[in-house]
Amino acid sequence: MEKSRERFTSRIGFILISAGCAIGLGNVWRFPYIVGQYGGAAFVLIYLAFLIIFGLPIMVMEFANGRASKKSVALSYEELEPKGSHWHKFKWFHMAGNYILMMFYTTVAGWLAYYFIKFVKGDFVAGMDAEMVGAEFNEMLANPLLMSVFMIMTVVICFYICAKGLQKGVENVSKKMMACLLVLMIIIAINSCMLPGGREGLEFYLKPDFNKMKEAGIFNSVYAALGQAFFTLSIGIGALAIFGSYIGDEQRLAGEGINVLVLDTFVAFVSGLIIFPACFAYNGGQTGQGPSLIFVTLPSVFNNMPLGRLWGSLFFIFMTFAAFTTVIAVFQNIISFATDLTGCSVKKAVIVNGIIITILSFPCLLGFNVWSDVQILGGNILDFEDFIVSNNILPIGSVIYLIFSTQKFGWGWDNFVTEANKGKGIKFMTGKLFRFYVSYIIPAIIIFILIMGYKDKFFA
Repeated sequence: MEKSRERFTSRIGFILISAGCAIGLGNVWRFPYIVGQYGGAAFVLIYLAFLIIFGLPIMVMEFANGRASKKSVALSYEELEPKGSHWHKFKWFHMAGNYILMMFYTTVAGWLAYYFIKFVKGDFVAGMDAEMVGAEFNEMLANPLLMSVFMIMTVVICFYICAKGLQKGVENVSKKMMACLLVLMIIIAINSCMLPGGREGLEFYLKPDFNKMKEAGIFNSVYAALGQAFFTLSIGIGALAIFGSYIGDEQRLAGEGINVLVLDTFVAFVSGLIIFPACFAYNGGQTGQGPSLIFVTLPSVFNNMPLGRLWGSLFFIFMTFAAFTTVIAVFQNIISFATDLTGCSVKKAVIVNGIIITILSFPCLLGFNVWSDVQILGGNILDFEDFIVSNNILPIGSVIYLIFSTQKFGWGWDNFVTEANKGKGIKFMTGKLFRFYVSYIIPAIIIFILIMGYKDKFFA
């Protein structure tokens, strides 16, 4: 007799953990940067529109695949595909996305935990300029032993939480982390918005100015909004489908997807309220890009703030929670791969995959020091791994989900909408025009993003 599948103890647990998977580093260091680059509030309006009309349907499809199959992506295709078809072969593609994502995410999560400790210890002091703060960051990158300790700590802590089970471990801890994350964000944002000189940053962020978007290029801005709406949700690798497999039929999935979108967007939006007023007040409106924003620009800003040590500590513990909730969610997916495919115990899946993820994380870590001369496609190992996931596996995986869930030679539109609309709440639209949009227009948009990603990478 097959062992009954664990379920979430509450609806809020499902929503918070699904949101925790979507909420991550991109909400904080990518979203504010591209908002600044492409015109502030005008860009945000377009981004929000694409998030709803583009990201939501794919998210609902992942949830529906998981709930209908009661399996991870490792076996969901076998449960839902037409007899004699070969959709199940795509599981290896989706599974690879989870592993490759963790090959660099664990390292960056370790950086955040290390910076929290540095702020608590008072390593960053008033008077340190951006060059001095940047030297601290470069010193960390040059120390493979130090980074290894924090990377391994991240892997051990997050797999330990998963080993305690869905309810006692993943749900219990993730709910607390998410609650702390949201409270900390609001506190830091209020402080940032009250800074002398921060009003200009708020106006830039909240007052639409389409002239600034025009300066950046309308097409470039729209393309960037599409990309951010897509990548912020981590759709296409089954990372959300797994949580659909742990819920019942009480709620329709469109409403649940909207709840996750609202939380994800809230975190990204409030991140802007933290960063823009602070950077306009203390850094002339310069935010930096990617890691430099988090590990150089913002520490420099905190150093100049009253009680900067406190605000820096709170910011980096919030960032650590944001990263850890994503790692825990993906680790839970990886554990489900092992238990679904082999029938092994959770304990064995944790030990084996803990070793595998640790080994796989070393190339990224060593790419900043011992293997710093290794350049792939014009970037370091982290850049290459990120490109593989963000510009290839996520969009292609989403197209696979779309085709599988809407076409007769896959699971099919009727089966999908029947599953999505079980229960009460907001209904997923089923009209012919909307069906055409989901079945053909969205895949075309994703393929467009994929092609533009290649263009930017190879022909910029």
